[in-house]
Amino acid sequence: MTGCPDWQERLQGLIDGELDAAHAVEVEAHVASCAACSEAHADALKLRTALRGEGVYAKAPDRLAVRLDAAVRAASAPAFARSPRGERRLERAHWGFRAGRGAMAGAGWGFGGAGAALAACALVAFMAAPMLQTAQLEQELVAGHVRSQQVGHLIDVVTSDQHVVKPWFGGKIDFSPPVVDLADQGFPIVGGRLDYIGKRTVAAIVYRRGRHVINLFVWPGQGGLGPSEAKPGDGYTLLHWTRGGMTFWAVSDVNEKDLQAFRQLLQARTAA
Repeated sequence: MTGCPDWQERLQGLIDGELDAAHAVEVEAHVASCAACSEAHADALKLRTALRGEGVYAKAPDRLAVRLDAAVRAASAPAFARSPRGERRLERAHWGFRAGRGAMAGAGWGFGGAGAALAACALVAFMAAPMLQTAQLEQELVAGHVRSQQVGHLIDVVTSDQHVVKPWFGGKIDFSPPVVDLADQGFPIVGGRLDYIGKRTVAAIVYRRGRHVINLFVWPGQGGLGPSEAKPGDGYTLLHWTRGGMTFWAVSDVNEKDLQAFRQLLQARTAA
């Protein structure tokens, strides 16, 4: 951003909506009388609009904001939220940081405020990274589930025999996924296929519940990202668990009660 060097910081504050009413009026008056700053102001607004355009600006899912808020509250509670004094310290740190940008010494606790703000940023970044990865993984799983139901994408090996599905994976992937027959409980196997999730090839074992398809994605791993249950929207439910050295994700638009029963049956019939 160009314009008058002495006005650049205040001009940026105006664009970001950080100025109080009196300073905003002052900067707006200068912009109206200065061709260079007026041009810089217009260019900055155009850039902001372009960056927020469709396909450029990615909005985080609402559930990520909820998780971040809960994580930050839980992490900050021991340090600040247990007492009124702690809440006052947090408030002073916040305002000290804002004041400290211009006059750190005069603010009294400006340095502490900056440190608190930096620590909060680090905490949010630390918490956000795995949550963003989880959200991305959930989106990939749903996309794989939806993609599988397109013509010719659901099954690579078509069979209701678990003893055919399991050996079919041999030589195609570097692990042997457990294949459990649940036809006696109303969840018949209809086949299996290979899929690509989380930058690796995974096994997808396909079941049905009435007219609904359940994709069971399996790959090695004791831990893995994700909560035990997620609802990314559009009627889909994801259930996640680990067992016997494997990570499992069940994805379907079947009702949640049936999908929970499906998980419990698999867990009961899969070696720990």
